[in-house]
Amino acid sequence: MTTPTFLKDAKDLLTEQGFATSNTWYHGTSSALVDSIKEQGLKRSGDKALNQAAKQTMATIGNSYTETIEPVFLTQSKELAYYWAQQTVRNRSVRIEGEEQPVVFSVTLPAELNDKVKTDVGAASLLMVKEGEAYLAYLAGIYDENNIEAPEIDLMKADRMDYLNKLGMAYYDADIEAAALELIEG
Repeated sequence: MTTPTFLKDAKDLLTEQGFATSNTWYHGTSSALVDSIKEQGLKRSGDKALNQAAKQTMATIGNSYTETIEPVFLTQSKELAYYWAQQTVRNRSVRIEGEEQPVVFSVTLPAELNDKVKTDVGAASLLMVKEGEAYLAYLAGIYDENNIEAPEIDLMKADRMDYLNKLGMAYYDADIEAAALELIEG
């Protein structure tokens, strides 16, 4: 799981206090969604095809499926967004056929909207399962690569800002217009 060089930005963002933030955020996703995102922006609970596939699977096995409205997940690092892009491609490949690649969008927000980006404390539940452990291992590798000791965080007692600063986990609870987005290409 090698991050492309053009997305390696931790060296510029990472300090002992964690990842620096600005009004530029990043969102990792699948190449299959690029055209839709460029046209419509980032939508909360935006992967309609994956949501529909999950709904059909649950109906097939006789369970009801309640779709939840997820916020738009963001991070302040291209490297971290790339990790989540890979997860999106992996998750989609289980239910949707086709060749997809991980991609990263930059999200540049004006000050009044940037103030609405929130630290993702809800990520604690994700980080306690296998998928979250893989993310923490990836994150530790980034810290190590930049000669900074990886944070030891007790997920249940952590300061809420540690989720943003040290783990790079944030969200925006509204749709983000296409004009604020740019596909990052090498």
